[in-house]
Amino acid sequence: MNPHIDDEIVNILREEGIDLLCSVPCIMLAGVLKKVETTSIIHIPVTREEEGVGIAAGAALGGKRPALLMQNSGLGNSLNALLSLTKLYRLPLPLIISQRGGKGEKVLAQMPMGKATPNLLKASRIDYVRIKERDDLFKMRKMIHKAFANDRVTAILLLRKLWDETH
Repeated sequence: MNPHIDDEIVNILREEGIDLLCSVPCIMLAGVLKKVETTSIIHIPVTREEEGVGIAAGAALGGKRPALLMQNSGLGNSLNALLSLTKLYRLPLPLIISQRGGKGEKVLAQMPMGKATPNLLKASRIDYVRIKERDDLFKMRKMIHKAFANDRVTAILLLRKLWDETH
């Protein structure tokens, strides 16, 4: 039997050496956050995404391997900090982003950012991957590795379908 997708995501974080995770609450990522609390990963809940960018930047400068977990609606909130701090100073930061606003979305307000997310990442020159099924999780590993090997911001978009297939 396959482990739950939340377990697989947390295992990838641990195996890729993520030792500090900042997060903004997200219903799709609630299970991941609950599992992170049972690991040795330092978890810092933040109130805004750009706060997480700042904490992650300081952690990277201090020798940690941080990541930021958020939903795609927070990408707009964090772009200035990502571009003028993390990207400018070549600090590694994998963004693990739940992709709201796609197929099956029930909250109308999520739709505009859902459509804009890939274009915002492209315009910001942030490499990203879309993960919609369990077999795509290897891409998450590659993006985390790329962030730290190349001192850059990368993004991993986790689509709703990833969780839908496990129920």
